[in-house]
Amino acid sequence: MTAEFIATYAWIFWLALILIFIIVEVLTVDFTFLMLAVGSAGGLVLSLIETPWWVQLLAAAVIAVLLLFTVRPPLLRALKRGADPALSNIEALIGTSATATVDFVGASGNVKLANGEIWTARVSSVSDVTLQLGDRVVVTAIEGATAVVVPTERTVS
Repeated sequence: MTAEFIATYAWIFWLALILIFIIVEVLTVDFTFLMLAVGSAGGLVLSLIETPWWVQLLAAAVIAVLLLFTVRPPLLRALKRGADPALSNIEALIGTSATATVDFVGASGNVKLANGEIWTARVSSVSDVTLQLGDRVVVTAIEGATAVVVPTERTVS
């Protein structure tokens, strides 16, 4: 009775699995669940021609694994090919040069970035120097609305 029940209703299982995988794929756009959905489609086809459930499962797994290693990498490369290589947001600020606009009190003060923005800043914990008005710094991190900076070499005039 159990084997007969599985053989009779396996197609419903495969359709539900395909639907779940497609929904997850639409949400992630990683192509992993698309490959699993196509593998499940192979299991669905085998269930419709009434093959044993274990053959359906094995075929679905083999198809999905083959697609994951052969089709998915080129699809990911094609998806990322048109991406803009320019950094934006926080990533664009890391490594930016800046100038101290005030004498730093303790380890905090303000800096003017090369792009003209003025940020609250603090000296990185790895650097134990105090900054004065006009000192050149480099942004090493952004923590919330604070730029973490380290001083560049001072020129003696």
